Amino acid sequence: MTGPRFGAGDAGPGDSPGPSSFRAGGRRPRRPLAFPGKPLAFPGKPTSPAKAGVGKPARADSSAAASHESGPTSPEPAGARPADDLADVAARVFGDRLPLAIDYARLLVTDGVLRGLIGPHEAPRMWERHLINCAVVSEMIPIGASVTDVGSGAGLPGIVLAVARPDLTVILVEPLARRTAFLSEAVTVLGLATSVTVVRGRAGDVVDGLPAGADVVTARAVAPLDRLAAWCLPLARTGGRLLALKGASAADEIAEHRVSVAQVGGSKPVIRLCGSGLVDPATTVVEIVKERNVVPAAGKPPVRAGSGRDPGGRSGGRGSGRGRTRRG
Repeated sequence: MTGPRFGAGDAGPGDSPGPSSFRAGGRRPRRPLAFPGKPLAFPGKPTSPAKAGVGKPARADSSAAASHESGPTSPEPAGARPADDLADVAARVFGDRLPLAIDYARLLVTDGVLRGLIGPHEAPRMWERHLINCAVVSEMIPIGASVTDVGSGAGLPGIVLAVARPDLTVILVEPLARRTAFLSEAVTVLGLATSVTVVRGRAGDVVDGLPAGADVVTARAVAPLDRLAAWCLPLARTGGRLLALKGASAADEIAEHRVSVAQVGGSKPVIRLCGSGLVDPATTVVEIVKERNVVPAAGKPPVRAGSGRDPGGRSGGRGSGRGRTRRG
């Protein structure tokens, strides 16, 4: 397995009710997940990118035997591959894992849209506003770090980071069954089961059941900074960091919630720009270091997130606004 190609620093999608393709209760669907034009990937038997032919174009063959054997192929869905003007950036960010990133994009713009995890208008701009937007954050994550992604949804940024950085160990925390079902299937199909774990629950409810504090906790379009810090910092080790992917409201949130962040053990929030020179605009990240462990006051109920997300399906990219709450 090759090392990361991008940003291993030493400092380191709205939610529409769309149809569901699996049974209630979060159980695995009868029909395993498959990419269009590719063989089914059966649960429990992850298909490695090499064996699945990840990223390899279909071979043209005019023979009737070959046509019968392989069957008809579906056209490539919009958004499955980076546009020409983004191809070089995507290759630089994902390195030799780009074919795997393309398979994940294909999954998002097909099953992700069908299940209501991704807004249908987001598919054509999947790379610019979501995948690359998330992947550049890897420049702030040390090699070999443990990452906990809170409110992972369709896997942004958690799965993106695991694809771009095979050296990371990632835990995806998500409370909704339909989302955790999608995440579990995606992890299996993409062959990430050895490095990615899916946990169903809210951050405040699973903190005692997770491994020792994470080096990095990530969140994208989950909640305002005060609530986000209260949910996420307990999941980090002392000295670990919260990386909150924000938009244009980041500075206003910091000014409004600086005191609340300090009360839950966080440092002064700092704005970092990731992917400068690669993406325009760069991804805005609010970095908070966990300076001390704070035990919640006895009898004080945990803060809960409301529902609601950006109706376009964006998950913390450019312009994600203050006060938008997804989950926690």
